[in-house]
Amino acid sequence: MINIAICGCNGKMGHVIYSCLSDREGCAVVGGIDLNTAQYADFPIVTMPGLLPVRPDVIIDYSHPSTLNGLLSYALTNGVAVVFATTGYSEEQISQIKAAAEQVPIFFTFNLSLGINLLVELSKKAAAFLGDQFDIEIIEKHHNQKIDAPSGTAIMIADAINSVFDDSRQYIYDRHSQRKKRDKKEIGMHSVRGGTIVGEHEVIFAGRDEVITLSHSAASKEVFAVGSVNAAFFLKDKPAGLYSMADLV
Repeated sequence: MINIAICGCNGKMGHVIYSCLSDREGCAVVGGIDLNTAQYADFPIVTMPGLLPVRPDVIIDYSHPSTLNGLLSYALTNGVAVVFATTGYSEEQISQIKAAAEQVPIFFTFNLSLGINLLVELSKKAAAFLGDQFDIEIIEKHHNQKIDAPSGTAIMIADAINSVFDDSRQYIYDRHSQRKKRDKKEIGMHSVRGGTIVGEHEVIFAGRDEVITLSHSAASKEVFAVGSVNAAFFLKDKPAGLYSMADLV
């Protein structure tokens, strides 16, 4: 039996994760962490990790980057594994996560969808095959409530492609202020926010007289929730270390 706590349990993703866990055997939700402590299930909800009445085996975090310090402090003090599924972390915060993984098991990725991770691998293969002959642009679309832009997933895709070129590509997030031709060393990233779009990512390879497009569209938030639950089961009894979807699949 895996005891799980949900950080951000009263958010939209928190509710979806609880629903997924309720349908899964071999686990129990022993607590929730959220500034909104409104009760909707049979587990206690507290405002900070230190107030959890039961020590969980794994915390699934779908909250906000501002909760990172508290979560890491609790995890390191109590030897608790964490699945970080929140986006919008700064480079400094990502470094904190990586440092903590030297002491406790941590699962960290910008997107927990199996389909997105396949898109990443296909994009890397395409970049390696096409080389400098094609310009690369990434378009991501999300609902109008999403705060960060570009999405963590778009950055993850760009980083994967850039690794093929030994990290020599420059990311261009907006072109409205630039009056010049596109440089071959660029990877463009563009954000769309509107309506209730769950998440769409498109990678465009534009060459001479031909365009290759790879895309992924999420129909519901459940694909991410299922991924985080799978990650929590994966982390149980794992040694300290930084894990990702590449390890899970």
